[in-house]
Amino acid sequence: MTIPNLITIFRFCLVPLSVWCIGSDAWNWAFVAFVVAGVSDGVDGFVAKRFDMRSELGALLDPLADKALLVSIFVTLGVVGAVPAWLVILVVFRDLMIIGAVLVSWVMGTPMKIAPLPLSKLNTGVQIAFVALVLFSKGTGWPLPLLVEVGSAAVAGLTVLSAAAYLRQWLNHMAA
Repeated sequence: MTIPNLITIFRFCLVPLSVWCIGSDAWNWAFVAFVVAGVSDGVDGFVAKRFDMRSELGALLDPLADKALLVSIFVTLGVVGAVPAWLVILVVFRDLMIIGAVLVSWVMGTPMKIAPLPLSKLNTGVQIAFVALVLFSKGTGWPLPLLVEVGSAAVAGLTVLSAAAYLRQWLNHMAA
């Protein structure tokens, strides 16, 4: 167990805390927990690279922690009505589609390597910024409807494009 892996496990622990804070209308604490999770993501990556503490376990846990946090927060924000349900469905569907495609390729005996596409990294970055914006807006009481609308549109567009890129990659893999 390396220090970066322990930091990643800590980030997993922030998932239920963040969900509970949102569900309890503790928006400031939800924002703080989300920021701490984001900082911990950067720290674990830096420590792993700088001190050569990369591990196979870390390579699996890190993106899982990121997805667990983002998906959980999106679902919770949708449940409390802070973001539109259609956006939550789109974000969650994309992730389920990717997982489903990987599982199908594995079951069919043609496993594919899971590697994030550059478009997917951009999509994740925009999703993180959008969640931070929503949590900040709710925490400060500053309604930012135009920014939330623009953020929703950006997340939706990039999520669709990213899903299409992964689907294309999967179809090419399965046809080979």
